[in-house]
Amino acid sequence: MSIHEHKDKGKKSIRCFVITVSDTRGETTDLSGQTIKSLLSGEGHQTNGYCIVKDEPAQIEALLNEALASEDVDAVIVNGGTGIAPRDGTFEVVSRFLEKKLDGFGEIFRYLSYLDIGSAAIMSRAAAGTARGKVLISLPGSKGAVALAMEKLILPELRHMVSQLQGK
Repeated sequence: MSIHEHKDKGKKSIRCFVITVSDTRGETTDLSGQTIKSLLSGEGHQTNGYCIVKDEPAQIEALLNEALASEDVDAVIVNGGTGIAPRDGTFEVVSRFLEKKLDGFGEIFRYLSYLDIGSAAIMSRAAAGTARGKVLISLPGSKGAVALAMEKLILPELRHMVSQLQGK
């Protein structure tokens, strides 16, 4: 079966949970989370959960446990906390959840980011993979990084990733 046939067989509407990790953003100032939700909706996907959580490992872990346990969620998209600043702890928490890592996601994201912002792209620890039968993706918190990842990587492959994971 060709890649296009695989993609065509996938679910048409993916049920997503969006998590923003930030010490400073609220719903009205969370441009990255709003961008993710808007782009998902534009492709016919559902946002079945949305939450902003402080960059505290225990809080991130608790919210990921909740999202991954939900029967109404196929994919979890996290943004924020992927850099190297002292408070950036998202990567460490997400990494503990990943069962099958999609190393190519982070590699290609950093390459695309490099083309956009230059050498600062090396500081991104964007990651993706599977966790508890769901797709788990972790992105930087900037609106530009979120839009880049959503438009170039996630939206073109989300249906395909979920269908592969669910064996459909």
